This record gives sequence, structure tokens and C-alpha cells, in this order.
Amino acid sequence: MTHTLRWGILATGWIAHLFASDLRESGFAVQAVGSRTQEAADIFAAEFDIPTAHSSYDALVADPEVDIIYVSTPHPFHLANARLALNAGKHVLIEKPITLNAAEARELVDLAAANGVVIMEAMWTRFLPHMVRIREIIAAGTLGDVHSLIVDHTQNLSDDPEHRINSLELGGGALLDLGIYPISFAHELFGRPETILASASFKQTGADAQVATIFRYPDGQIASTLSASDTAGPNTAMILGTDGRIEIDTVWYSPTTMRVLDSDGTVLETFSADVNGRGMQFQADEIEQVIARGDLASTIMSPEESVSIMETLDTIREQIGLRYPGE
Repeated sequence: MTHTLRWGILATGWIAHLFASDLRESGFAVQAVGSRTQEAADIFAAEFDIPTAHSSYDALVADPEVDIIYVSTPHPFHLANARLALNAGKHVLIEKPITLNAAEARELVDLAAANGVVIMEAMWTRFLPHMVRIREIIAAGTLGDVHSLIVDHTQNLSDDPEHRINSLELGGGALLDLGIYPISFAHELFGRPETILASASFKQTGADAQVATIFRYPDGQIASTLSASDTAGPNTAMILGTDGRIEIDTVWYSPTTMRVLDSDGTVLETFSADVNGRGMQFQADEIEQVIARGDLASTIMSPEESVSIMETLDTIREQIGLRYPGE
């Protein structure tokens, strides 16, 4: 499609760099960037050839040349930053998880609806070519009845107490940073779980280091997830059905290869796509298409599903005893 919306990037951290790079490489119109300082905004704008650099988020969302805001600040700031953009009448693509908890997510979703603009969680994995193909395979009935999902997102990240991943004040921990991926995947396949069992271990800072979950669904399906910030695992995923299975190679949530096998283990299909950059441009394309159609929600990553996922995460946190400052 022709990219006609003008993007504003809110914040200039690592994830914003990846997203801006993918947008630029794929022909999107990146109009402005906003940071907390003019210097940071100027450096970012120069790197990605962005016309306008703002020294505040307020100035960014007030820019009449900007149509849509990408919110890339740490989790605890999503609510305030997205609220700012929505109240300025801008569409919003907001980094995952959409907020710290379900109450905050509901506030943003309701605000977007009241203002007649689109909000979408930036779960970029859902829009990658191999994930699109997986939805097609399941819809075609190739796997028969899908019964199970086994998936992990495990990395050996910094043990520095000052690092964001270990800071409760910044929403750090394995669950919201890493577990959001497999838990969102389980929601996509099976919907909202009927029962949730969770267990966790913690770092000295109070941030969760490992979180394991088992979800059971009304029709008997089961999903097993593991997220960890202190151990590196295979980062693979497997979908099991009565007539076959799908094996997604490492790193399953990034552009990768996957195979479809029948119940005897015969490979029916191997799928791989040549993707430019990290693949974050596909989510941008999705929200632009939603807006172009005049819709208020993506059918692939709807605002209501984002709220439901946050409710699941809230239940997990209640079971493992994890609270963030200010809650």
C-alpha cells in the first residue's frame, strides 16, 4: 500500500531506533520525533533523516504535521504518554505490553474510542510473514483440532540492579518484557484462558527472573509458557494438533523458519520469508490499513484483546505476588 500517514516517534531509546530504521527502509513517512531534550531529538532526527525534532512529548503530539504517534517509552509511562497523544487526536501504536495493568489498558482503549482514533498494541510478531502463514494453515484445518502450545522466551540478560530489566520502578522483569510474547501468542491461538497456573522466581531487586505458566481453555486446550531473563533457552514454539504440528525455529517471535508436519512426522511444508530489517514495518502497515479503511480496530491485534491479555498478566502477577510501585 501507499504510506500516506505521517509518523511521530515518541522517545528515542533502543526500540525506537529499531522501529524508525524499519519504517525508513520500507518507505513510511517519518515526520517528527520527540524526546525529553532537544539534543536527543536532534541526534535521532539526524540519524534517520527526520524533518522535525521536538524537545518535548507535548510538542510532538501537538505537531499538525503528525498523524500517528509511536509510543516507545518504558512500560510505566505508556499510560501518560499514550493519553497525551490520544487527547491530541492522534492515532497511537503503543509498545507492548500496552500498559502496566488491565485498568490502565481499559482507560486508553476507552479514550481512543471516545476520541474516534485508533490505538493498537505493537505486538509486531503477529504481523510477520510466518505468523500470517500459521494462521492460514490452522484455518485450513491442516493440523486438525489444535490442542496445545509449548513456547518459551528466555534470555540471559544483565544482572546489574540498575538495568531496566531488573527495576520494578521501570516495570522490569521477565513477565512484561519477555513473557508478553508467548502469552500473547497463546491468546491469539486459544483466546482467554479459563484457568491460569503460574510460578516464578525473583531477583534481589524484586523483579521476576523466571515465570512459568499453564493455561487451560474452555474446550480443553492447554498452553505452556516460560519466560526468563536470567537463562537463555531455545526460544522456539510448537503448536500441536490432532492431525499434525507446527514447529517454529529460534527465534520464533522474529522472522524465522517454521515447518508443518503431519501426525506421522512427515514434513508437509517448510516456510521462510526474506524480511528486510527486524520486521517491525508490518505492524505499521497494519495500523495504516485499519485507518485507511475507516475502522477503529485491527482484527489481528484488537484493543479489546490487549485488555484481555493484560487481565491475564494481572492474574499471573497476583499468583506470583508481583506488584509495581504505585499500584
